[in-house]
Amino acid sequence: MLFLMSRNPEEPVYNRIEEARVALGLSRQDLADKAGVHYQTIGYLEREEYSPSLVLALRIAKSLNKEVSELFSLTPLKKGK
Repeated sequence: MLFLMSRNPEEPVYNRIEEARVALGLSRQDLADKAGVHYQTIGYLEREEYSPSLVLALRIAKSLNKEVSELFSLTPLKKGK
C-alpha cells in the first residue's frame, strides 16, 4: 500500500523581537551581530515573514536577555505586554 504525504504549509511564528530590541536600545545590526546573522534576517523575523530555526530563536532570546517563550508564539501576541 502506498501512502502519499502532503506537506502542510508552515505554521506562522509570531514574535516580540522588535519590542525587546528597541527596549534595549539595540539596532537591527546590533542584534544581528549578537545573534550571528545578517541584519536583514532580523528585519524578516520582526515582520514575521520568516520563522527562525530553534537554534536562531535561542540565540536571539539570549541576545535580548529573554526566554524563548517571552519572544515567540504560535498564536498572535499582543504588542506592549
